Amino acid sequence: MSGFGWSSTTDEVLAGKDLSGRTVFITGANSGLGQETARAMASRGAHVILAGRDQAKLDESVAAIQETVPKAQLDTITIDLTSLENIRAATSRARQRFQKIDLLINNAGVMATPFLHTHDGFEMQFGTNHLGHFAMTAELMPLIERGALKRIVNLSSRGHHFAPVNFDDPHFERRAYDPWESYGHSKTANVLFSVGLEQRFAVMGIHAYAVHPGGIQTNLGRHMTPEMMEALMARVTSKDAGFAWKTIPQGAATSCWAATAEELEGKGGVYCEDCHVAEVDDESSTGGVRSYALNPSFADRLWKLSEELTGAKFPS
Repeated sequence: MSGFGWSSTTDEVLAGKDLSGRTVFITGANSGLGQETARAMASRGAHVILAGRDQAKLDESVAAIQETVPKAQLDTITIDLTSLENIRAATSRARQRFQKIDLLINNAGVMATPFLHTHDGFEMQFGTNHLGHFAMTAELMPLIERGALKRIVNLSSRGHHFAPVNFDDPHFERRAYDPWESYGHSKTANVLFSVGLEQRFAVMGIHAYAVHPGGIQTNLGRHMTPEMMEALMARVTSKDAGFAWKTIPQGAATSCWAATAEELEGKGGVYCEDCHVAEVDDESSTGGVRSYALNPSFADRLWKLSEELTGAKFPS
């Protein structure tokens, strides 16, 4: 066991690791967990590519990281995960600009949005959190294949407890929209995507991990009304009397751990929380991963649906 846990920070998890010569690509790196993951990786010598929608915010993130890591090797790339056309253009630029990706950290996400749609007509949470990353990852696979570490980290959430993937109506076209059900099934999709990647690419030495960062107060909750936040906290604390917020360095620690932990070498398709691989648990509301999120046949079904919806094709 690693000896790391709930309160471990990014710097503790990465202490003693040398990431020089490694390239790390992080979505949603303009703030919060993504920025902290970028800072921590850069402080260990990694070349970090910060990806986000807004160049000005990416520039601010770079400046903030360089204040504490003056020699940080940082690049930025703009990408909008709500547009397949933008994803294809951005990943084409990435393939031209960069030689390889050792670690891909699919960190960006939205939570509890109003009923909105992406440019391609996908429901916003499923479209951004899963389909956007699915399409982007497919286009970046040639760079990952050229990397040395070959790990993909998909940020999920304990929110996957809220709902399995609804394969019959993923975009809420035939049922009333529920922001938490939508969030839940998009976060389950992040776990199933990790399982699907592992099934297909472990043979090539590429491994995928789903991560629950913990409860952290970031701008992820920007779409929530005060009433929604109150209801969420009531729900969480009623099920977990010991609930406490993590700091951002604690929240980003499990991403850094999954990306670098030696004990995960050669094995993926797992869900990690508090810097360990979580047990399958269909009852607990305070931890563990639901069995439906690791179900191989569900992972296959999601993969096929995602290919159909996005037109993205992974190298075979």
